[in-house]
Amino acid sequence: MKTTVKTANAPAPIGPYNQAVYAGNTLYISGQIAINPKSGDLITDDLEKETIQVLENLKAILLEAGLNMNHVVKTSIFISDMNNFGKINEVYARYFDSDMAPARETVEVANLPKFVNVEISAIAVKF
Repeated sequence: MKTTVKTANAPAPIGPYNQAVYAGNTLYISGQIAINPKSGDLITDDLEKETIQVLENLKAILLEAGLNMNHVVKTSIFISDMNNFGKINEVYARYFDSDMAPARETVEVANLPKFVNVEISAIAVKF
């Protein structure tokens, strides 16, 4: 069975997709960028703040789905400049316990939506 997850505590989709979709016990979270869901402002002028907002958006979707960061089994990180990997990774590490951190890949891409610096998607499992 497929169900969608929607929350006002994360940015609304900007296209024909949902914030997240449950398929059985697995939650697939669409790529999140640093849009503040309350103000609609896009954060791109400070990489640390941008990455925090992205991860807070992911966290809000997880909470709406009845999950938390410990349920995340896989993330995909897309960045516009691999030279920013260290700064993004430093913030990312604050959200995931190193012993239970999810599998992931980090990929440099030419452009991201709204020309942001980082986008993160996730897969979580309800245990």
